[in-house]
Amino acid sequence: MSQKNETTILALALLLTVGIIGGGFWWFTNNSGFKLSNTPNQETGSNLSLQDRISFGEKSLTPGEISPVKKAGIQAIAAKSYDQAIANLTAALKLNRNDPEALIFLNNARIKSSKSYTIVASVPIGTDPNTSLEVLRGIAQAQNEINTSGGIKGVPLKVGIANDNDNPEIAKQIASSLISNSEVLGVVGPITSDSTLAAGTIYTSGKLVAISPTSTSVKISNFSRYVFRTVPSDFIAARSLANYMVKTLQKKNAAVFFNSQSNYSQSLKSEFVSSVLLEGGQVSSEFDLSNADFSAAKSVEQATKQGAEVLMLAANTETLDKALQVVQINQKRLILLSGDDVYTTKTLEIGRQQAAGMIVAVPWHIDGDRKSDFPQKSRQLWGADVSWRSALSDDATVALIAALERNPTRSGVQEALTSSDFSATGASGTIRFLASGDRNAPVQLVKIVPGSRSRTGYDFEPVRSSAIKN
Repeated sequence: MSQKNETTILALALLLTVGIIGGGFWWFTNNSGFKLSNTPNQETGSNLSLQDRISFGEKSLTPGEISPVKKAGIQAIAAKSYDQAIANLTAALKLNRNDPEALIFLNNARIKSSKSYTIVASVPIGTDPNTSLEVLRGIAQAQNEINTSGGIKGVPLKVGIANDNDNPEIAKQIASSLISNSEVLGVVGPITSDSTLAAGTIYTSGKLVAISPTSTSVKISNFSRYVFRTVPSDFIAARSLANYMVKTLQKKNAAVFFNSQSNYSQSLKSEFVSSVLLEGGQVSSEFDLSNADFSAAKSVEQATKQGAEVLMLAANTETLDKALQVVQINQKRLILLSGDDVYTTKTLEIGRQQAAGMIVAVPWHIDGDRKSDFPQKSRQLWGADVSWRSALSDDATVALIAALERNPTRSGVQEALTSSDFSATGASGTIRFLASGDRNAPVQLVKIVPGSRSRTGYDFEPVRSSAIKN
């Protein structure tokens, strides 16, 4: 492809994207389970003090302007005026029912000064608020359900939120702070593999359990007796994608796009390469999205010359924009596969027709299990669909609740989760952990198709098992 053609395609894509995002902004801000405003109302950089990064309701960590009534509720919590906080936060949720921070703070305010069991969510809410809010919805829903049904053997669950900015060093500092707080009995997070691996060493030293709902790197398997996850590892996702590519699509040659600076991306890429080889196929080329001189057009051209029939996008959040350039340049010539970080509204907004047909491996989809009551409950609570990140975060919180029911101490939680007879029922089904700390669960393949649910014109829909050849 000539440089002129590449420039023209990218320019058209940019103009289309601006129009789409402008048209869909109101709906996403007010209704979608995926997305909220990114406008900062506070300092979110790495120079925040540790005290400013952790909140049980006395300050908001969500970027963007908050309503006056939510602000009043937060101020009331800080002043220990809990009845006023309850009234204000209840009113705030009537204005925006899709706000998990407000619901968490409301449930904390209801506890007042009574005895409670405490867990903390470690999320990058300062740098990746949309993903963090997806995670917090799952945690908030689990907290709300246990507390409104009488608590953990009569004791309510208190939830703190910690802003780790997806910075491994900050995640370690937060972990150090949490292990020194004896009231904290468990952690949900961190949510990326790099931060989980970094902070996991600290949680292990303090014998404090951390359950990541979204970290998939194979390096986390057998990493620590105190680090668990409710999401399947990249090994499972890669095997599913490779199997679908070779047996269902009948394609044998793939090119992979990845970020060498990301544990998740490296892990998914490596596992996919191995899985394709095991299935009798080959990966003819690999392209590092983190390279300063990366060119989507040149990479797609090279992949095509080397016989690639499939482009596998093992991008992470930081390299998603470059991966979407690949989608645009590809012009639907080669089949697209991807990992779960590509499962975002942004992919639907920008990829649109060029992304239609892409197969994405995710741990869960809201329409993937017809028997589950979680989708209905989450829609009633949030007024919108939730993503797999919310479901797996609900699972992590439910697992901690079940462990606390057995023995509400740090050692008791760890012993419960590692017990051979431990199980709990969460959003995505039965929760059990292997000795490695992994959850033994399948992934769900979804496909981008035209649709109206997301209001972008495109949706992620489950690929039914009948369409997958084993």
